[in-house]
Amino acid sequence: MIDGAEGQAAATRCGFVALIGAPNVGKSTLVNALVGSKVTIVSRKVQTTRALIRGIVIEGQSQIILVDTPGIFSPKRRLDRAMVSTAWSGAHDADLVCVLLDAKAGLDDEAQAILTRLESVAHPKILVLNKVDLVAREKLLALAQAANERMRFEHTFMISALSGDGVDDLRRTLAQMVPEGPFLYPEDQMSDAPMRHLAAEITREKIYGHLHQELPYQSTVETDSWKDRKDGSIRIEQTIFVERESQRKIVLGKGGATIKSIGAESRKEIAEIMGVPVHLFLFVKVRENWGDDPDRYREMGLDFPKE
Repeated sequence: MIDGAEGQAAATRCGFVALIGAPNVGKSTLVNALVGSKVTIVSRKVQTTRALIRGIVIEGQSQIILVDTPGIFSPKRRLDRAMVSTAWSGAHDADLVCVLLDAKAGLDDEAQAILTRLESVAHPKILVLNKVDLVAREKLLALAQAANERMRFEHTFMISALSGDGVDDLRRTLAQMVPEGPFLYPEDQMSDAPMRHLAAEITREKIYGHLHQELPYQSTVETDSWKDRKDGSIRIEQTIFVERESQRKIVLGKGGATIKSIGAESRKEIAEIMGVPVHLFLFVKVRENWGDDPDRYREMGLDFPKE
């Protein structure tokens, strides 16, 4: 009896949890809140998450692997179609699905379309109402009831991913719901996105922070070199790719002021994550029609749509 009890106590759980929702519903912010560290970029501009960037959470004897999918929206261009396709494959491949709704937006057309398509996903689903601090309690309860009448959810959570309110309860429940099994990642690993990729994502976030009005979101950043120096610091070279010369001038700014600010902010954040000094060098190049280049999609972890 004692041996059995000890064996049961030592059993580990591990599973994939897909976060599904419309653009800007707060998926990236929630990943960062659950993990307790920055693993995916957060931006005011919609559609900044392009690939299945996973955050890895250890809660007790459970390892929760978060699949942060691109926001689901009506695709118009090839890149849009690739992102939406990737989001749905993430939902079908996961063990659990967290459906995020913006409490302020409620069951709008985007949310309704997502719930309709989720009917074909067989996994257990959890409803997460985010940004609840912006909505009156009566409206929240009515929204939760309406969503649960629309689709069966195992649990409903009301959270603020930004402040962290309600996130601990969600984390504990996910830990209980993932299936039994061994951990798939080392316990000290927060994300399977390599640091080169995360560094590029951080720079891309800073670009949006400065230029979210002027620059289309189809710019991309690639880490060209990453060298550990003898003094313990890291030297990083990155290239920012845009589609037109006019966009390159916008990123550079007058006298190079804009790219200098972007670089300083990115370098500071990468250094904080790495815990060592960082020397960051940014270059801006025009790569026309990169949105139609299959190689770029593979680099971002997306399938290239044929049409």
